[in-house]
Amino acid sequence: MRWRGNRKSSNVEDRRSMRASRLSGGNGGGGLIRLLPMLFKFLGLKGTVILVACVGGYGLLTGNLGSMLSIFGLQPVSTVSSTSKRPIQESAAEKELVDFVSVILADTEETWNTLFQKKGKTYQEPTLVLFRDAVKSACGMAQSAMGPFYCPTDQQVYIDLGFYDQLKNRFKAPGDFAQAYVIAHEVGHHIQTLEGTSKKVHAARSKLNKVEGNKLSVLQELQADCLAGVWASHANNTRQLLEVGDIEEGLTAASAIGDDTLQKQSQGHVSPDSFTHGSSEQRVKWFKIGLESGDMDSCDTFNNIKL
Repeated sequence: MRWRGNRKSSNVEDRRSMRASRLSGGNGGGGLIRLLPMLFKFLGLKGTVILVACVGGYGLLTGNLGSMLSIFGLQPVSTVSSTSKRPIQESAAEKELVDFVSVILADTEETWNTLFQKKGKTYQEPTLVLFRDAVKSACGMAQSAMGPFYCPTDQQVYIDLGFYDQLKNRFKAPGDFAQAYVIAHEVGHHIQTLEGTSKKVHAARSKLNKVEGNKLSVLQELQADCLAGVWASHANNTRQLLEVGDIEEGLTAASAIGDDTLQKQSQGHVSPDSFTHGSSEQRVKWFKIGLESGDMDSCDTFNNIKL
């Protein structure tokens, strides 16, 4: 990607020096602790987990593990008993990642400010929070197992840059555009919050059984993939951000984090009724729809479903 030298966003909050400690659970947190071994086996993770709190309204985080927890019927509440600051020690590679994330966020701002203006609307830019190990959001306390997530309650994107190592090594999706796709997807969830889609989906899911609710979750995630494609289309057409091979990197990332692919890796078989993000084929399809159309109106994954 041709990102170096481009504008950086002023909406990046660096909390990497903050250290949250002593998580305590309630209202189901203890049940989560007892089920950690099963959860780790399901996700193929070792030693880290995100704890999610429902903070009023529809305040569940939008992201991988936030949806995965619902499979086990868990909505634990966690608290932070203390936080402390520590000096930021970063390698040259991590410093470059910080710059990269800031530039990509700024580029999403360019796209969505323009598209919202065309619709006579004002785009409210989200904040991107950098953290290490653990972070407190309005949606609860999170550790860094699943990397980026979006919290609709505070309208912020959270990312531990260590996730990009997982993306490259565990998910076999290297490349700067694959990294950018992840940010664009989370910003897609912000678009859904601004447009009222997230609130409608949450309300609709509360009236459905788990299987039907999961189907709505899949449609919401696929729409975020499509919106990421819309961003990529505009970034390339108006600012020539993409280089040869970038699109393939994005498609590889979309495919690598499909529910079917992840389930095969973690449990050896696929359970479609438990999908919360969509299959690899679906994620690639909707990313390409957004990429080829450049039109957010093309991202109606819900079709004629009335939310």
